[in-house]
Amino acid sequence: MQVARNTVVTLDYSVTDLDGELVDPGQDPLIYLHGGYDDIFPLIEEAVHGKSIGESVTVRMQPDDAFGEYDADLVQLEPRSQFPDELHVGMQFEGIAEGADEDDEEDVVIYRVTEITDDKVLLDGNHPLAGMALIFTCTVTDIRPATPEEIRHGHSHEADEEDED
Repeated sequence: MQVARNTVVTLDYSVTDLDGELVDPGQDPLIYLHGGYDDIFPLIEEAVHGKSIGESVTVRMQPDDAFGEYDADLVQLEPRSQFPDELHVGMQFEGIAEGADEDDEEDVVIYRVTEITDDKVLLDGNHPLAGMALIFTCTVTDIRPATPEEIRHGHSHEADEEDED
């Protein structure tokens, strides 16, 4: 069987930066519904299309192909008093980007705490890999036909099960 539209594909993968530094070891396999469902970056989906189990690909992605350019407007300095007592770097909070419509779910941003002082908290709404060119290396380890329900929902249900662990 080959990777084609409406197949569920399992990839063993790793991601490095251009210097070869590991940024994602891919500890768990990546399982997605193939065929333009936006379950995976388009360049990776394109590279994997037509491959069989055991075949590998390497995809070099510029920031626009992956997590986007770094947006300094998504960095905010907020008063420490607006946060819970238990606060540490790496915690995440949901918020609305400045100037965004509060009623629009697409304008919701996940902010990471990147720095804490006595009276201020620095939040960053960028993905941790934003602004980075990346090299995605993967091997196809499984391919199966998608179920009608997965096709209707536009994603693999195996991925849902993995998220519940």
